[in-house]
Amino acid sequence: MSNLPDEAFRDTIATIDEGGKRKFIFPKKPSGKFYEYRKIVSYFLLAILIANPFIKINGNQFMMFNILERRFNIFGFPFWPQDFYLFVISMLVGVVFVILFTVVFGRIFCGWICPQTIFLEMVFRRIEYWIDGDRGAQSRLAKQEWNAEKIRKRLLKWTVFFLISFGIANVFLAYLVGSDTLFLMVEQGPVAQASNFIALLIFTAVFYFVFVWFREQVCIIACPYGRLQGVLLDNKSINVAYDFVRGEKELGRAKFKKQEDRETTGKGDCIDCHQCVLVCPMGIDIRNGTQLECTNCTACIDECDSIMETVGLPKGLIRYASEDEIEKKAPFKFTARMKGYTAVLCILLTVFVGMLFLRNDVQAIILRLPGQLFQHKGDKISNVYTYKIVNKTMKDYTDIHFKLIDQVGKIQNVGKEHFALKKEGISQGTLFIEIDQALLESDKTPVKIGVYEGNKLLETASTNFLGPRSFN
Repeated sequence: MSNLPDEAFRDTIATIDEGGKRKFIFPKKPSGKFYEYRKIVSYFLLAILIANPFIKINGNQFMMFNILERRFNIFGFPFWPQDFYLFVISMLVGVVFVILFTVVFGRIFCGWICPQTIFLEMVFRRIEYWIDGDRGAQSRLAKQEWNAEKIRKRLLKWTVFFLISFGIANVFLAYLVGSDTLFLMVEQGPVAQASNFIALLIFTAVFYFVFVWFREQVCIIACPYGRLQGVLLDNKSINVAYDFVRGEKELGRAKFKKQEDRETTGKGDCIDCHQCVLVCPMGIDIRNGTQLECTNCTACIDECDSIMETVGLPKGLIRYASEDEIEKKAPFKFTARMKGYTAVLCILLTVFVGMLFLRNDVQAIILRLPGQLFQHKGDKISNVYTYKIVNKTMKDYTDIHFKLIDQVGKIQNVGKEHFALKKEGISQGTLFIEIDQALLESDKTPVKIGVYEGNKLLETASTNFLGPRSFN
């Protein structure tokens, strides 16, 4: 993207020094229009993220991903193992949406929406600025010997970070095991809920490690999304980009001099102040072009605009733009590639919504008992079946029973003819179906069985009824 031939910066990352050891970044505290917008968006998303597992719709937790019990709630809709196909489609919708968003707007997700970025930049770093000070003060404190001031600041910061990590771990656990289980653990204590409490401590340690030490390396090393952008981005994708045409011009960058007309000298508008580098939380130089580490956080845009305003040059030297817009002055176009992703996304959304509304709250599976043939009972033929009924709702059913649909016959449930089905419960059992031999169409007759709550049909299950091959 840049006119500069030197690409050596791509061989190293800013968080590792020449000896291969971890190099901590102390970014300058950002300020400006985009930073204020990001704060509003970040704290709004944080409120949603924290509230999600504690909101209930029709008794269902708004968001839950209970992997161990294979129970998932998305936007209040419960998904059971029997609904795994719906869960897969919903995940595909999310993946295609992120891909489309990246193709059009680059890594705007990383800078504005990603929980890792929001927690690190809008919670932990802001506390760090409050306790340790800005970039210069943090750098000096890191090199300072362990005196009373450093010990006091470190203990205060680490304690606050631990408490926040513990809070995040509680919310995370509520997503995994459910908010009801989390409240039960608080009520019963850690001894009675030892497994959940151990999980809580592990999550606390992980979050503490990530936000105190690992930090931006999550985006560089652990997260695969940064590497995906190399495949997804093209010259028409909108990114946080340095306008190298304007910034370099014929003679390249140069320090600012008063009373100098850069239009006539041929010098670029970039005054080489390095403020965009100092404010970057990833420690990169945006002037080198699109890079793996860049999360599109816009800190460099705000900083550069502030400098340009100070020296009397036009803002927008670093801005949201595509490479074609910078180099060719080409306006944004919705390309065929973008249209293709949009079409796939619309198709998946349509399929998902359709299946979601066609899904029943109660699912019944009725199968013939393996290895069992039909039985003669005078003029009637009897088959034995096993059934499994899943209640996917938070509502109790008290009068569940079976009826034959489109077929004259008798259903006899082994046990109670009418039984209860608890919320989010499963009922299993055995039943017999008897049909008059004269009514059978062939040796394998399809039958439909209705699952009723009182007089209300909840679910219909289809199976086959076996009979003799020939009839008298």
